[in-house]
Amino acid sequence: MSTYNVLILGASYGSLLASKILFGGHSVKLVCLPPEADLINSEGFRVRIPIRGRSEPVELDSRKLPGRVSAAGATGVDPREYDLIGLAMQEPQYGSPGVRELMNAVATSRVPCMSIMNMPPFPYMRRVPGIDSELLKPAYTSPEVWKEFDPATLTLCSPDPQAIRPADEKANVLQVTLPTNFKVARFDTEKGNEIVQRLETEIDAARYDAPEGRIQLPVKLRFYDSIFVPLAKWAMLMAGNYRCITEDGMRTAREAVHSDLEASRSIYDFVLEVCVKIGASRDELVPFEKYATAAESLSRPSSAARALNNGALNIERADKLVQLAAKQKGMRHPALDEIVTLVDRRLEANRKMKPAAA
Repeated sequence: MSTYNVLILGASYGSLLASKILFGGHSVKLVCLPPEADLINSEGFRVRIPIRGRSEPVELDSRKLPGRVSAAGATGVDPREYDLIGLAMQEPQYGSPGVRELMNAVATSRVPCMSIMNMPPFPYMRRVPGIDSELLKPAYTSPEVWKEFDPATLTLCSPDPQAIRPADEKANVLQVTLPTNFKVARFDTEKGNEIVQRLETEIDAARYDAPEGRIQLPVKLRFYDSIFVPLAKWAMLMAGNYRCITEDGMRTAREAVHSDLEASRSIYDFVLEVCVKIGASRDELVPFEKYATAAESLSRPSSAARALNNGALNIERADKLVQLAAKQKGMRHPALDEIVTLVDRRLEANRKMKPAAA
């Protein structure tokens, strides 16, 4: 069978998806900052994945996998040369100089795009029949970036696996902290569905040559016919990730969920109900108990909390997106309103600080 050329925008979290695709012998190009691209082109990347029952994680070296990886800056690629494009940056980054122009080229190429953002791309929300997507625009940093996309060619893959870049390592190292599965919804084009379903099969069949023998690795790709399955991540984000943000700092996701389990359950179940109101069925969603168990291992603050603490002027506003979606169904939750207000306040404080810092 022929191999695919896959383009992934974002080399940090994107390297996890890339490592799985490389097992099928495909070629992956990662779009990232020039120093990072130089490092990956000279040394490849490493992804460390914990294995149940094993004391040490498996380290995948991209140079030793069947496929081929390379990297480039945003101006060094032509999207028309690829079979599949992955979106693995944070939503505000797509409006930055260079990336914005690349996104326009991606949109007009009509190549199938699979997002692994926490924030569903704006065109994906246009595929959700129970929502007026125009009313969601205030949640996006640069909604105009998505204007030329055909929603049929874009899908969402729930970024359930958790991973970090270790602070004391090079920028080409990724440590997986929660090795769950990517859950991808169907495209509205058959070409995209065929590619994703083939990747799912190949990743399932892949084996890693460990000292103890050939073993399966966690972090699979799971294809679903329903467009609502990836939205199960919304409840996790509201109960955990965004509640890592505090008035003057941050806390771990485990603390956010387990310091007041009933408060976490309340907002989690509310968001599940929002998903049901816009068309999801309950069996497509993840029950709170399963999420709470997984949250026990989330020993770091979320990326949104870390970004705010580091002075970010924009972060992904999934909190505002869920609030606006709920509002369309006449629903609100005081804890969600408090999250949105707190994030607004923290961002405003960061923006006021920037001129003084300059």
